Amino acid sequence: MKKEYDFSQAKRGAIVPPKADSTPITIRLDNKILDWLREHAQVNGEGS
Repeated sequence: MKKEYDFSQAKRGAIVPPKADSTPITIRLDNKILDWLREHAQVNGEGS
């Protein structure tokens, strides 16, 4: 590993803007509910 790195020519990675019709939220869900949501999304071809 180098002692020092030159970042003078570095560029920031691409930033994906959020969809206009989405709202960021933070919630806590039981793992069972989260698993169900993930399975449901995969059946419908959405999600990861």
